[in-house]
Amino acid sequence: MPKGLKIAIGGKGGVGKTTVCAVWSHLFAEDGFNVMAIDADPNVTLASAFGIPSQNSPRPLIEMKEIIAERTGTTKDSPGLYFKMNPKVSDLPEQFWVDLGRIKLLVLGAITQAGAGCACAEGVFLKALLTHTILQRQEVVLVDLAAGVESMGRASIQGIDVLVIVVEPGARSINTAKNIANMAKQLGIETIVAVANKITDPLQTNIIKSELDGITLLAAIPYDPAVQRADINSESVFTTATETTQQLRKAWQQLNKLICSAGQVGH
Repeated sequence: MPKGLKIAIGGKGGVGKTTVCAVWSHLFAEDGFNVMAIDADPNVTLASAFGIPSQNSPRPLIEMKEIIAERTGTTKDSPGLYFKMNPKVSDLPEQFWVDLGRIKLLVLGAITQAGAGCACAEGVFLKALLTHTILQRQEVVLVDLAAGVESMGRASIQGIDVLVIVVEPGARSINTAKNIANMAKQLGIETIVAVANKITDPLQTNIIKSELDGITLLAAIPYDPAVQRADINSESVFTTATETTQQLRKAWQQLNKLICSAGQVGH
């Protein structure tokens, strides 16, 4: 894998994006890379997937109103009316990441209130942080995106090398995957791959392959109750869900071959 590779992981909610992000972060770290794992989902659960108990989970940066106000130049007298479009954020990852050795976890969170998008101080702040980590950082960066297609519409992930779409058996998940893939192509993302998850019947894999025609399917991962147990107990999915980890290792190796054969390099 090239140094500085940037990977975004998307899909419908609950399909296993966070599991893929956590396991692959460990695999990159095992391979000697420095890794930044970013939780950009409003339902922040990546810390739990690394085995961090909820009471010790870092506060999402989107909740740090004082920092957002400071960096975007908003004030109590004009909250959200006028703000900097290019706030300084380059020093924030080191201040707020959780140090897991070769892996650094940065919990951004995402905007959840209705009607809040890029045209607000919070949206500009989050986009600036993602853009900085994707374009300027030299680590391998893995981004656990918000569920669905909303995150693709912000164009805040332009510059990534690979988009991984996680899909489970079911029409809604498959349709979401197809919509995400179409939007990613419009954003100019060239390498789009998929991971089928929670498979209980080989026919499900065939259906997903057929529906995602033209998208490389890296792996079809059987349903694994150990992933749910790890989630309930806030245990590391990498060390406790061994079957899923083995399957994701194979998928990660397939991605490596794909990137190498394409001669792709990181930023």
